[in-house]
Amino acid sequence: MTSFTYKKHYLASVLLCAAMQPAFSQEPAAATTGFQRYLAAVEQNNLDLQAQRETVASAQAGVSIAGVRPDPQLTAGIDSKELYGPNKKNAATTTIAGIAFTIETASKRDARIRAAESNVRLSDATVGAFRRQLFADSATAFIEACRSSAALKRRESSLDAMRGIVRANELRFKAGDIGKLELVQSRVEADRFGTDVVSARADTSSAEMSLSVFLGRPYQEVLGDKVDCAFNDKRSQQDTADNVDELIRKALDKREDVQLAQSAIDNARDNIGLAKANRWIDPVVNVGVKNTPRIYPIQDASGAVTNSPAEHSNTLGLTVTIPIPLSRLQSGELVQAQSALTQAQLQMRSVMLKAETDVRSSFMQYQAAAQNMQSYREHVLDDAERLLEGVRLSYRKGSASLLDLLNAQRTADDIYMSYLQAQANLANAKVKLLQSAGKRPEI
Repeated sequence: MTSFTYKKHYLASVLLCAAMQPAFSQEPAAATTGFQRYLAAVEQNNLDLQAQRETVASAQAGVSIAGVRPDPQLTAGIDSKELYGPNKKNAATTTIAGIAFTIETASKRDARIRAAESNVRLSDATVGAFRRQLFADSATAFIEACRSSAALKRRESSLDAMRGIVRANELRFKAGDIGKLELVQSRVEADRFGTDVVSARADTSSAEMSLSVFLGRPYQEVLGDKVDCAFNDKRSQQDTADNVDELIRKALDKREDVQLAQSAIDNARDNIGLAKANRWIDPVVNVGVKNTPRIYPIQDASGAVTNSPAEHSNTLGLTVTIPIPLSRLQSGELVQAQSALTQAQLQMRSVMLKAETDVRSSFMQYQAAAQNMQSYREHVLDDAERLLEGVRLSYRKGSASLLDLLNAQRTADDIYMSYLQAQANLANAKVKLLQSAGKRPEI
C-alpha cells in the first residue's frame, strides 16, 4: 500500500468516526414544570373539578334551607256583612284578623339540618373521589408526555448517527473504499430513520396537547414552560412486603372512595331519622281577633227604638287544627330510607374489599415494575449500548457490514424504547400504589 493510499484510508476512517459521534450543543437550561406543580395546576384549573365543587356549594346552601321554619299564615278580611240592610237594621260589618302557626313536632328541623350537613360531607367526599381519578388520569398523561419526549430524543439521536454514517460513506465512496450500492443503502436507511422521527414527533405533540385537557386551558397559557421529567426510579428502603398491611390500614382510613362510602352510610342514617320525624303530624295553631263595630239605635217617627243597639266589640279566637294521619298507614318512605342504608352498607363492604385488593395488587405491580427497571439499569441497557458501539467500531474498521450496524442500531433502539416503557410503567405503578393507600401521587 502506498503512502498516499494509506493516508486516504486513514482520513476516511477519521471522518467516519467524527461523523458517527452524536452532536451536543450547549443550551441554557429552560424553566420546567415538575409533576407536583402540574398536579397543583390541574387541581386549580380543571373545569370538571370546578363543576364538581359547585355541588358542595349547593349542599352547603341546603343546610341553610333545612333550618327554615314553616312560615306563619296571616288572615284578614270580612267575617260577616249583611247584604240586604232592611232585613236587619242592626247588622254590622264584622272584620277579622288572625295568624296561624305550624308547630313542628319530633324535632323535624334538627333532623333536616343533620341530613343536610351529612349531604355536605357526602358531596365533599364525592369531589374527593373525583379528584382522585382526575389525578390518576392526569398523571398518566404526564408520564406519557415524558416517555414520548424521551423516545423522540432517542429517535433523533439515532437519525443523527445514521446521517453521520451517510456523510462518512459519501467520503468513503469518493475514496473508493465502498461501492455505490452501500452508499445508496445507507441513504435509504437514513430516510427510514427520518420517518420514525416524524412519527415520534407527532406522538410527542399529541401527548403534550393531552396535558391541556386536564388544565381546562392550553398548557402554555397556564404553565408556559417545558415538562420536567425527573422520575424517582430508585426504590426506597420502605418498599418491602412488610409494609403492605400498613398500606392497607392507611387505605381503609384515608382513601377517598372509602370516605365516600362512609359518608353515604352517614347520610342514609340521617335520612332515616328525617323520614321518621316527617311521619309525625304537625298541628296548626290559629289565633284571631274579631272586630264588631258599635250599632247605633234607630228610632221611628214617635221616637221609639226599632233595633237592638250594641256597643263596640273585639273578641279573641283560638283554634288548633290537627290533621288526621290517614296517610301514615303506609310506610313506604321508611322502607325506601332503610333500603338506601342497607345499600350503602353493602357498598361500604365492597369498597373496603376492593381497597385491600387494590393495595395488594398495586404493590405487586410496583415491585415487578421496580425489578424490571432495575434489570434495565444494571445490565440490559448498558449491554445494548456497548453492543452498538462495538458494531459501530467494527463497521468503521471494515469488519462489519452495514446490515450488521443497522440491526445493532434497531436492537439498541428497541431496547431503549422498552426501557422508557418500563420507566413509565414504574411511574404509573408508583402513582397507583400511592393512590391505593390514600396518598397524593408522586413519580
